[in-house]
Amino acid sequence: MIGSMASISHPEAQHALPARTALFQQKDGKTYRIPALIYICDGQTFLAFAEERSTPRDSDAKVLVMRRGSLQNGSLQWSPAQTLSSARLPDHRTMNPCPVYERKSKTIYLFFVCILGSTTEYHQIATGRNQARLCYVTSTDYGQNWNKLTDLTNIVGDEICNWATFAVGPGHGIQMKSGRLIIPAYVYYIHCRCFPFNFPLIVRPHALAFYSDDRGVTWQMGEKIPMKSCECEMAEIIDHADGSHLYCNARSTCGHRVEALSESSGAAFGNPHVAQKLVEPHHGCQGSVLSFPVPEPLDEVEKSPNDCLTQSDTKTWLLYSHPTSKKKRKDLGVYLNKSPLKTSGWGQPWIIHKGPSGYSDLTQCEERFACLMECGEKSEIEEIAFVEFKLSNLLCT
Repeated sequence: MIGSMASISHPEAQHALPARTALFQQKDGKTYRIPALIYICDGQTFLAFAEERSTPRDSDAKVLVMRRGSLQNGSLQWSPAQTLSSARLPDHRTMNPCPVYERKSKTIYLFFVCILGSTTEYHQIATGRNQARLCYVTSTDYGQNWNKLTDLTNIVGDEICNWATFAVGPGHGIQMKSGRLIIPAYVYYIHCRCFPFNFPLIVRPHALAFYSDDRGVTWQMGEKIPMKSCECEMAEIIDHADGSHLYCNARSTCGHRVEALSESSGAAFGNPHVAQKLVEPHHGCQGSVLSFPVPEPLDEVEKSPNDCLTQSDTKTWLLYSHPTSKKKRKDLGVYLNKSPLKTSGWGQPWIIHKGPSGYSDLTQCEERFACLMECGEKSEIEEIAFVEFKLSNLLCT
């Protein structure tokens, strides 16, 4: 359980912006987008990933890059950026980093998709011809070295003929308490084709999960969330009976996020709904979600009728990061949900970057949390920055 996170900070500290460190900056003809972040407790190491692009366009993505963060003399030090040369297929561009750590074998699985040439997502949707491959690389030394690429696309089977395109994450995957590895993903599914020309008439995005029950040796594909839903992340909610619920939080274009729960650990999701407290700009934006153990209660001497740590209906709470504006990608905030099995459990956001902001990814480091986010002064693609914060920053917002 998390102990010292429960202390309450002064109100002015709650609203201060956390100090940020720029890990990837737009310069020298290169743009960095699509952050993914993971903390490996065993090695006390952060791994921060991003796409390196020759322009801001998705079609000009090239390779994945990574920086390693480790504690040295009490401060967090970052290695120089490293190109992940093994995470590539010939004549393809590498996109959407999605890392997950397998605890027993101490293996990092870095999932991503490889897209043929400069084929755009729009072109694949319009023609119904998927050009994406599902791939991963692994590391057993906390990201210092990466093994050769594995192409998993064949696990989709004949179903792929109905996939206009697909991707993973972006952002982190998780390992559930059962040991099951979860990789969040989404597919643009062809619901109807024009006969006899065979081009797609109705194509809709749907979130889903890829999962493994044998520590990553074999992988399976879960069912699609029936509601329109796109880029997603997932988190495990544990109730007081130690029951597990897999929560999905997905991008949408309806002005609010889409949420769904799985009682089969990602094999299928039921009762998707719109999250009224979580707004989206018009075209939507990726967001990150993270579960963590409920902190221990405050000491008796600190308790009061206005205590922010009220009785929880679960053993885990949720954090969620996303731009807070309804109109544009700006003012990235972190939301806390102390009743994650209720549809209205989200509190007000704490802003961690004031101004243009985009994609983000959350992780937990001991008694602190960290976020890797796209942000800038005039545009959200100026840099990808790292920030750390405590739970006390979000309590009572």
